[in-house]
Amino acid sequence: MRQNKDICCLRQTIRKGNRFMGMRLFFIIVVMVELLAVVGIAWLVAWMLQHWFDISFELPLLGWLILLSVVIGGAVSTVLSFAFFGPITRLCKAMQKVSEGDFTVRLDPDQNFREIQDIYTNFNIMTKELEATEILQTDFVSNVSHEFKTPINAIEGYATLLHGDDQLTVEERVMYAEKILFNTRRLSNLVGNILLLSKVDNQSIQTHQTTFRLDEQIRQSIVGLEAEWDRKDIEFDVELDSIAYTGNEMLLMHVWNNLIGNAIKFDPDAGWIGLRLEQKADCAVFTIEDNGPGIADEALRHVFDRFYQSDSSHKQEGNGLGLALVRQIVALHRGSVSVENRTEGGCRFTVLLPMG
Repeated sequence: MRQNKDICCLRQTIRKGNRFMGMRLFFIIVVMVELLAVVGIAWLVAWMLQHWFDISFELPLLGWLILLSVVIGGAVSTVLSFAFFGPITRLCKAMQKVSEGDFTVRLDPDQNFREIQDIYTNFNIMTKELEATEILQTDFVSNVSHEFKTPINAIEGYATLLHGDDQLTVEERVMYAEKILFNTRRLSNLVGNILLLSKVDNQSIQTHQTTFRLDEQIRQSIVGLEAEWDRKDIEFDVELDSIAYTGNEMLLMHVWNNLIGNAIKFDPDAGWIGLRLEQKADCAVFTIEDNGPGIADEALRHVFDRFYQSDSSHKQEGNGLGLALVRQIVALHRGSVSVENRTEGGCRFTVLLPMG
């Protein structure tokens, strides 16, 4: 969203800059005016010396032209050096600050020359993105450290109890072993999600593309999660059109697993989940609805942020990377994902995947 706003701002600035004179046109006009001025001044000076002071020189007109060209050219060059090299100097100083790690530096794009205006606008967009990336990386490292620390501490604690207390009953030993296994799986899932998210972040184009049936893949995801929805006695209402899609089959399976898994997790016992897949125009549209508690209004805009979990009661069941992965994978396929609360209760996720 921030990138789209910056791009729109850039376009508006460029359109505004079209009212200003381009540097190339400016230099052409300056040179033409200089030549006309030199010829006119040379003729005027020669005429004044001859008629007013009765002074005549044998210096030909060409010599006058050369002499006056040097004088006027030097004056024009001085003016242009301030007009052109001043902005370049400011840009160099700003780039030096960026190289030293200061991504807050900004340049005023309100310049007389369209080329300088475009350069300053693009520079500001670049520093905004660098600043956002630095903040994201800092937060990511901090959150990863915290998420790793929690299951590791739990594993260490239960392992210490098993190793140091000979008076534990069989039931207690089994319970501690299950806790260790639970946190081990949680840690393994966290590592897998981080690696996958890193892989998707560093991809700008789709790889390993195949053509497959989206509806069949979604059915496979439902069957794969049967143990979870069967335990909660959840009813499914499924309407899936037959759609052949070309994309990364493995990555898209993560999308369906995360969305359906979240719906199961937040749906109440004996709840209901609705799935729809249809083709509209040149897009495949997937929607999933549940009748769970919904999402708080202030949390709606954060649900796709990394490590964000709006419901603390389910915090131990996840790590806040699932929906971030969904957004990144869908974006890699040039699509979009959105969420909204249903008036009947629960929430609705919608995924749009371009077919072309």
